Amino acid sequence: MGFLHRTVVAVVALAALTPAAVMAQAFTVKDVAGREVQFDKPVDRVILGEGRLLYSVAAIEPDPFSKVVGWRNDLMRNDADSYNAYVAKFPKAKDVPFLGNLTDGTLQTETVVNLKPDAMILTIGDKKAADEVKLEEMLGKIGVKVVYVDFREHILKNTEPSLKVLGQLFGKSERAEEVAAYWRKELARVTDTLKAANPKRPNVFMYRAAGLVECCGTFGPDNFGLMTDLAGGHNIGSDFLPGYTGSINAEQVVATNPDVIVVTGANWSQTPNAKNFVNVGPGADASARASREALAALMKEPAFSGSKAVKNNDVHAIWHQFYTSPYQFVAIQRMAKWFHPELFADLDPDATFKDFHAKFLPIAYQPGYWVSLDRGEK
Repeated sequence: MGFLHRTVVAVVALAALTPAAVMAQAFTVKDVAGREVQFDKPVDRVILGEGRLLYSVAAIEPDPFSKVVGWRNDLMRNDADSYNAYVAKFPKAKDVPFLGNLTDGTLQTETVVNLKPDAMILTIGDKKAADEVKLEEMLGKIGVKVVYVDFREHILKNTEPSLKVLGQLFGKSERAEEVAAYWRKELARVTDTLKAANPKRPNVFMYRAAGLVECCGTFGPDNFGLMTDLAGGHNIGSDFLPGYTGSINAEQVVATNPDVIVVTGANWSQTPNAKNFVNVGPGADASARASREALAALMKEPAFSGSKAVKNNDVHAIWHQFYTSPYQFVAIQRMAKWFHPELFADLDPDATFKDFHAKFLPIAYQPGYWVSLDRGEK
């Protein structure tokens, strides 16, 4: 190698370290809290303030644990089957430390500091607690940026922006756009059909987290409440609750006499004090009989036993974790078939979710995300 060539190589290498080169890698994220968060280089180390953010991250980053250095244990406790599937696919996930919960005061900032993250991703529901302890200010002093996303509180407003934020953080913006486009397309298969047909809407009671909460936990005008409306039903909880979640009393359920009842369930076997829940979710197809029996037992409660839904066997259970993921379009398709079986006779939400897995997720699809007292024949 000649002197001139060596000199050129050295100059190029030096240029890569100049402020201009560093600035070229800088980027700004606008999170769902409306904050502009500036990064001076690509993000290499990320903490998930909620473990179930993996549902979204894994759709965007095929090797999610390449950058995740810490996470909460809520995925393991609330969705053991998905946790096990990801650990089987990515054994290094078992070594990623669990962190405490910001909202109950168990998150230790020292643990966050020791992990040396570039970013900590929190859900918008954590912002109040973060503000109370001045988390953004504390972590900002050591160069850790807090970014808020939301797949729960305002699903129509925040799902696509949240996907795009994650795309920026993980250096996969194009992939995030593809996921968002898929989300829009599959949602429109229901909403466009309903707009054209304008069918009568059944009154639907969503029984939230049956087996974890007392009767009658439900949803207000967002989250599963909004999904119910988007699927062509009328969400009863929206008549009583201002927020996306809450409870009404059994007498109110009896008075509304729902046409359809949909229970949310999951594999809560690792969740303290969980009992009588309906196990639906990845791989739950194998235990469908037991899940159907659990669903039937719940319908013996006084709030439901005399309802039109029970008399007509229009009772169903669906995976609770649709409420905190970018997979809401699957739940909306499934509920649309329950509410308007003839209108959506050709829609196959099982095939939709299987296709989404094949296109975007690093783990194999396992059916079992819903069950009906009528064996799902509607």
